This record gives sequence, C-alpha cells and structure tokens, in this order.
Amino acid sequence: MQTGIVNIRGKEYQTVALRVQRFREANPKWQIYTEIVKCDAEAVIIRCDICDEAGVHVASGHAEEFRSSSQINSTSALENCETSAIGRALAAAGFGGTEFASANEVQNAIHQQSAP
Repeated sequence: MQTGIVNIRGKEYQTVALRVQRFREANPKWQIYTEIVKCDAEAVIIRCDICDEAGVHVASGHAEEFRSSSQINSTSALENCETSAIGRALAAAGFGGTEFASANEVQNAIHQQSAP
C-alpha cells in the first residue's frame, strides 16, 4: 500500500496530507490560505484559497462540519473542517488524483451515514 492512498469501497483516494506534500514539492513558493467563515456551537465553515508565488488566486475550496455529526467533530470540528477545505482547494488546483473528495472526507461521510 502506498502511503497517503486509501482504498474505500473499491476507489482510491488521496489523503489531504499526501495532497499537501505533492503540492509543496511541485510549488514550493505557492501559498495555502484558510479563513474561518463561520464557527459557532453548531457548525464550522472554512474557505481555503491557493495562490501562486505572485499572489494570483489559483483555486478555492470550502467545507462545512457539524459539531453534532460525530464524536470527533464534537471536539475537533474546526480542525476537520480546515483539513477538508484544504483538500478540496488542492483538488481544484489539480492535486486530487482521480477523486475530488479526499479520503478523510469520504471516511467521514460514510461514518455519518452509518450513525443512528
């Protein structure tokens, strides 16, 4: 198994960590910016922007996490949301493999669907 590649229901997904690593190797002077759009007792929304070395906007990604959706989100919704937003922005910039969603997002979605 290659590090950073996760097989979920027969499809291979890259982790956000792998996407960031490949992004940094290919574009060491580009920047990843995140912004909290919303953060309250119920939900978190994060926007991520990718800019090149001249500060030109290349891609964006958004994510939303609900604190009540899982035990992990009850304590770490902000962190999970930022990771998802970064993964989606990197996918929009071409660092996503064959799937737009990251392994982290897919696993979270499966967990939420199976929760009572």
